[in-house]
Amino acid sequence: MDKKKKMSILISNRVSQMPKSAIHEMTRLSKEVDDVAFLSWAKPTSGTPEHIKKAAIKAIEEGKTGGYSEPEGIYELREEIAKKLKKVNHIEASPEEIIVTVGAIEGLAASVMAVIDPGDEVIIPIPGYSTHIRQVIMASGKPVCVPTIEEESFSLDIERINDAITEKTKAILFSDPNNPTGSVYSHEELEDVAEIARKNNLIIITDEAYEYFTFDGYKHYSIASFPDMKERVISAFTFTKTYAMTGWRIGYVHSSKEFIPQIKKGHIPLAICAPVVSQYAVLEALKSSQECIENFREHYQNMRDLMCRRLDRLSHIFKYQRPKGSYLMFPKIKLEEGKDSLAFAKRLLKEACVSTTPGVAFEGESHLRMSFCVSEEIINTAFDRMEYYF
Repeated sequence: MDKKKKMSILISNRVSQMPKSAIHEMTRLSKEVDDVAFLSWAKPTSGTPEHIKKAAIKAIEEGKTGGYSEPEGIYELREEIAKKLKKVNHIEASPEEIIVTVGAIEGLAASVMAVIDPGDEVIIPIPGYSTHIRQVIMASGKPVCVPTIEEESFSLDIERINDAITEKTKAILFSDPNNPTGSVYSHEELEDVAEIARKNNLIIITDEAYEYFTFDGYKHYSIASFPDMKERVISAFTFTKTYAMTGWRIGYVHSSKEFIPQIKKGHIPLAICAPVVSQYAVLEALKSSQECIENFREHYQNMRDLMCRRLDRLSHIFKYQRPKGSYLMFPKIKLEEGKDSLAFAKRLLKEACVSTTPGVAFEGESHLRMSFCVSEEIINTAFDRMEYYF
């Protein structure tokens, strides 16, 4: 037996059988191309607001950031988060029901580990964020992917969700607003999901990273605020998207006092605690004016509208659903070669110097994810190149 085969035996099946991340593969390939116009990164180009950065510097200078915090996070920060949850999300919360995490992703990972046993099934509407699927697999659970209705702005297919439930179903996991489609689930859709959870005694795990960024009068609703739902919902939020802090890696989860101690058991071996300097930064963010959020939202809406106008000029190549939220859209490739979205994205990168994310990464083959959290110049450059290329 050669060395490679010997080593492969030592790797767990659940990890070795995972496909390579198409998202990070495109990032790697982009480094090999000069002068790339990036539409692939869900990373705001605006930068973190100055008052938040100054708060981090002050905390460092005052010697507050050299040690661990409580695993759950700084108590004063959790108090401010509880106020925000009540005011914005209409969730009655206490600091004891909150864990500050390394972004929403680590909080979701700890939550999945806390509730999923080997063989448990988790329903995930697709297209959806690939990390959610991988987290279920890492917990030795089984992701059950249920397609959404693309022609209706990627709305939830409640009938198919119902049909997917078995005696092994333990949870429903989704992002809202959705990554990658930009869909925003209506109150009626979420009430249907809540009723399914009540009827079948299921847990709901939500990723609400883009909660503030909805457009055209559409609203984001936190399902934990619905009647009789707080006790069976784990809600993950993040400051990284809200305040353009993706590199600061800071978020939080909220759930009932029954779930939180169990999630904490998963959180500690994954992270010990969230970065302390980031905790002090977001403490200032919560206590200060929230004007920056509205400025971000207005910018994203303007960039969404620009991207839609540019896509309209490429209607022979793409068709799309207008995003109701997030700062992402998920156009479908109409060309025959677009059926392999990874190959199509690689070709677009190599030959047109435009970086996008292939839809296969989100269980949405024949699509590309494009981010509009960038500048007008980047969007126009990318689409000028695509128009010339096609």
